[in-house]
Amino acid sequence: MQEDGEGPTVLLLHGWPDTSSVWDLVAPELVARGYRVVVPDLRGCGQSSKPSDTASYAMHHLVSDLQAIIENVGAEKVSLVGHDWGSNLAWIATAFVPTSVERLVAISVGHPTAFRSAGVSQMVKSFYMLLFAHEGIGEAFLRRDDHEALRTWLGHPRAEAVIEELERDGQMSAHLQWYRANIPPTAFVAKPRKLPLVQVPTMGIWSNRDPVLGEAQMKNSEAYCTHGFTYVRFDDVGHWIPIDAAPQLVAELVNFLPSPSRAA
Repeated sequence: MQEDGEGPTVLLLHGWPDTSSVWDLVAPELVARGYRVVVPDLRGCGQSSKPSDTASYAMHHLVSDLQAIIENVGAEKVSLVGHDWGSNLAWIATAFVPTSVERLVAISVGHPTAFRSAGVSQMVKSFYMLLFAHEGIGEAFLRRDDHEALRTWLGHPRAEAVIEELERDGQMSAHLQWYRANIPPTAFVAKPRKLPLVQVPTMGIWSNRDPVLGEAQMKNSEAYCTHGFTYVRFDDVGHWIPIDAAPQLVAELVNFLPSPSRAA
């Protein structure tokens, strides 16, 4: 876990198939602007522990990990900034443990209920989750034709480095356990789970060139936020906002997060 800076504490939560390195263009800029920034590798990813059983990746374990991180850094409250799965985790942690969170920024992935209620068009975009749900099939899909899915369909800007990381220490399967433990195939037909409303100021950021996430699942997240929801749309940007639009993202974060007590 990386930690740097002084001021209001901000936790940056990565998603799939990334590690904490997805924030390497964002974290230093926030530190320079007066924030204390904490960037962990989440369970199964990077330098973190990698349990082999699917049950260890159930959402309540991931939320417990996040609570432990917050306690470890010794902050009374933190702002959560999540991307992709990190966004999903941030939504759920904020809903169930609101006393630990000051502000929430969800990047790319909207509120879980809004996501599950976004209709057939979002289900079609999410087809790959059905593949990821099955051990061996998800891995084979990602490795097919020299990892074509990551290189071209998803267009990861750091595809080579990500592929190298996924093929190290069993991370390919460990990362996919997040899907297997929390989005079974039945989720495509079951009613969305009802969560507590989010009781902190929230910002949702979506980019119009995201190949797997539609705008509705982010915009409709407002219905589940009781203390305000600020929606920001990035045009001509793909899924990896922390890499492809880092300066723009930093500007939005600084405008929304609690103001530092000292000047940058």
